[in-house]
Amino acid sequence: MKRPAYGLLVGVAILTGLVAVVASWSLDERLRDPDGFLGPAWVRLPAMVVGAFLADVVPRAFWRAGRQPSTVMRHARQIVREHWTRERVSLVVIGLTSFYVTYVSYRNLKNYLPRIYDTMQDPLLHQLDRWLFFGNEPAVVLHAIFGETWAAHFFAFIYLLYLPIAPLSLVIWLVWSRNISYGYWYATANCLTWTLGTISYYLIPTMGPTFWYPWLYEGLQVTGVTELQDSLWRGRQDVRFPLNPFSDSIQSVAGFASLHTALTLVIALVAHYTVRHRLIRWSAWVFFGLTVISTLYFGWHYIADDVGGVIIAVLAVWLGGIATGQKFERWGRSVRPTTSTSAVPVDEDAV
Repeated sequence: MKRPAYGLLVGVAILTGLVAVVASWSLDERLRDPDGFLGPAWVRLPAMVVGAFLADVVPRAFWRAGRQPSTVMRHARQIVREHWTRERVSLVVIGLTSFYVTYVSYRNLKNYLPRIYDTMQDPLLHQLDRWLFFGNEPAVVLHAIFGETWAAHFFAFIYLLYLPIAPLSLVIWLVWSRNISYGYWYATANCLTWTLGTISYYLIPTMGPTFWYPWLYEGLQVTGVTELQDSLWRGRQDVRFPLNPFSDSIQSVAGFASLHTALTLVIALVAHYTVRHRLIRWSAWVFFGLTVISTLYFGWHYIADDVGGVIIAVLAVWLGGIATGQKFERWGRSVRPTTSTSAVPVDEDAV
């Protein structure tokens, strides 16, 4: 007996989509397709896939052709037959469609937060931060350790690097994963992260230290993060106090939990188990660690937000692994797939 590896992935997309539609109808709000890296999701995702397809086929075709350029097209067709199988194309289509529905639903549900909550829990999480730092402000401590000049630009680069990596990481696993089930694993964990993050926003509504206690960050040099924070604040105010009924502003301020922390940890965990190159694995872990520091350094999140992000990531990777046929060894020290396709064996056929 077998089950599809994409069952949970598609289920999460359908559920979040339905919730977004119901919430939109209940609040008399229209659903929006928010812009992002390289434009709207419906433009940037296909564009990235086309780019990944060309990046996969063209260089390898020229490499195989060597000093015989006339054979490039023949090698390109051979590579397409070898790599772009029906299973691969299905993975890309199902993965991208599910991500698109989940992400757009996430952004819309996040946009509705000010319509539902007036009271934020920032003072509670701020008090917890000070208790964990023995009465000190985490941001002030980090600013004292790293400084507020070159470090601000470095951590801004790390933080903003997440914006293209979030969608690009999905394309990479969908297109280049050596095992089809690995692609479904990452796509499922990715979508679960956005969904669980949305739930966390409604469980503990917060804005984040930089929006609640802005004076703690006045000494930092102006960076791309500063501009992003100003833009998000203006978007939130436009939604809360609409002066233009036709405004396309969307509210994207939410503290708990940190999805920067969650998604970068998902990348590190799945890479740890599925990527052979040690340099890539260690790079993913270093990027995760630096991202956590940057969330506190700029006041995007409280410590509890990052802890919540870690919990979301571990849960998403674990559930995604089970759903896609990954068999975790004791204590999670290693993982072996029970399938290399989209068909996961169960019961007596499980290996």
